[in-house]
Amino acid sequence: MHQAIDNIRKGRLYALSMIEDLSEARLSHVPPGFSNNILWNLGHLVAAQEGVCYKRNGLDAYIAEEFWQRYRPGSHPQREAGTAEIALVKQELLESLQRLQDDYTAGKFSNPVPWTTRYGIEIATIEDALNFLQVHDGMHLGYIMALRKLI
Repeated sequence: MHQAIDNIRKGRLYALSMIEDLSEARLSHVPPGFSNNILWNLGHLVAAQEGVCYKRNGLDAYIAEEFWQRYRPGSHPQREAGTAEIALVKQELLESLQRLQDDYTAGKFSNPVPWTTRYGIEIATIEDALNFLQVHDGMHLGYIMALRKLI
């Protein structure tokens, strides 16, 4: 499953390369017809990963509860983000994957709780979760690409 994590990492590195020249205002801008912005999509990747791999397995998440609430599924940006928040999201995009890989290698996900995503995808193992995250991250990468064209 290290390949799945590596695939996720490559997508996130690509997303970071697409936004490196964007200002705080552009990262926080919600265009008409959208309910979120580029930064929310990036933060959501981290929050979703923590929810799918940790919270759904009865494990403590690494991210702060405030981060979870701001970027969890169903949330929306409430304000323009500042430099510190943007730096944290960028940092967590990659560091959270390293923690996930380390925890996977250590066998931390030994008691999975089966569930079904809102897309009808059944998650019964951590391997299922990692395969789902590749799809989920890809979908949000598409949103980021669309948002970048609009801002």
